[in-house]
Amino acid sequence: MTSPRPRTPWPRALALLLGAAGLLILAFVGVCAVRWLASFGVVADLVRAYPGASTLPDFVTTGIPAFVSWTHFLNAFFLVLVVRSALRVRNEKVAGGLWSSKRVKKRRMSLALWAHIAVDVLWLVNGLVFVVLLFASGHWARIVPTSWDVIPNALSALVQYASFDWPTHDGWTNYNALQQLSYFAIVFLAAPIAAITGFRLSAFWPRQSERLSRAFPERIAKALHWPTMLFFVAFVIVHVGLVLTTGARRNLNTIYAGDHSDGWLGFGLFALSVVVLVAAWFAIRNDRWIAAVARRFGDVRLRK
Repeated sequence: MTSPRPRTPWPRALALLLGAAGLLILAFVGVCAVRWLASFGVVADLVRAYPGASTLPDFVTTGIPAFVSWTHFLNAFFLVLVVRSALRVRNEKVAGGLWSSKRVKKRRMSLALWAHIAVDVLWLVNGLVFVVLLFASGHWARIVPTSWDVIPNALSALVQYASFDWPTHDGWTNYNALQQLSYFAIVFLAAPIAAITGFRLSAFWPRQSERLSRAFPERIAKALHWPTMLFFVAFVIVHVGLVLTTGARRNLNTIYAGDHSDGWLGFGLFALSVVVLVAAWFAIRNDRWIAAVARRFGDVRLRK
């Protein structure tokens, strides 16, 4: 007989409620403070001189290429699996199953860790395809800064966001400078850091090479890997929040349907993708489903 789940004591619930209220008050005070600063000549002049977006090179075409739409969905899909499997690896006390390599008998790991590495690889392959097509199409200039005025434009956009007087947004033609720097950081900085540190922590790292291990200590990889994942999660929360609050139908139509209109197709595709992502979140928890795939790449032993 299982004991009933303990309820949260009301003092703790009240403390959480008061904490949330305090954060809302601080956010309101912060917005008011930024609005006050924006009224000063230097800040106001910055916003007037740099509206928030850099001018794109002439070779960049208007619109969102099809490859951006489908790699965007796959990126979200694999990232959900990466985050869920990472949480499981971090919190799992007893492995639900073990995977061992057929080629290297000493290489073995929990089934949850194997799933995490497997979806990491798929996520990276999708990212590499995206980067190759990005440069092949000339669309790279949308997320790679080509002028130093991206810095003052990004500061201007930050002031506008923080004051809730948000910059003009039209992802169909151009991203604002803050978006551009954020996307650049995600694709060309955070993703490589996640990949390199993940490889260092995996069973596939060549541990027999003492020189490599000394050059890249495991403690550094651990110190970077988890915060990098948290950075991805924070980015997704802010990114989705802004998509839904700056013209949801047009934004969703742009990225999901490749159409610059206020139609409902993009919203419908987005809703369907959310259902798929939720299903994936729960599916990655099932050891038997993972084992069905893992057996193709090694030996699997499930706990009874």
